[in-house]
Amino acid sequence: MESFLELGLLGLFISSFIAATIIPFSSELVLSFLLANQYPLEMCLFIATLGNWLGGISSYGLGRLGEWTYIKYFTGLDKTKIKKVREKINKWKSPLAFFCWLPLVGDIFAVGLGFYKINFIKVSLWMFVGKMIRYVIWALITILGYNFFF
Repeated sequence: MESFLELGLLGLFISSFIAATIIPFSSELVLSFLLANQYPLEMCLFIATLGNWLGGISSYGLGRLGEWTYIKYFTGLDKTKIKKVREKINKWKSPLAFFCWLPLVGDIFAVGLGFYKINFIKVSLWMFVGKMIRYVIWALITILGYNFFF
């Protein structure tokens, strides 16, 4: 974590990107640290959102490359369960990408949206908005908490 903090905004971008892939990581801590150290709010929000969005898009891309055999191998799901997932994704379609910021399931949503080839432009927009709102809320909590305690 320290190496990300030492890199400043580049560390925020990298940590945000990694956090949006299938690798578990908390970019929120890096964002909070930078904000507490007087980095510009708007720049931090832009960098964190961009990194996290691009990470989510990479997960979408992985899903797009997916095949039934890979999905079954890596998830253990059979075609029946995968079809049930498809029904749920078809119900929500691209607005489901808004929730790609959620811990644990967000990455699965992104991969699933890609796998079922849901419209890339719409997925990208919904995903960007969801991730941006997440970081705005986190930044507000950080700033309010920092001002309260210090």
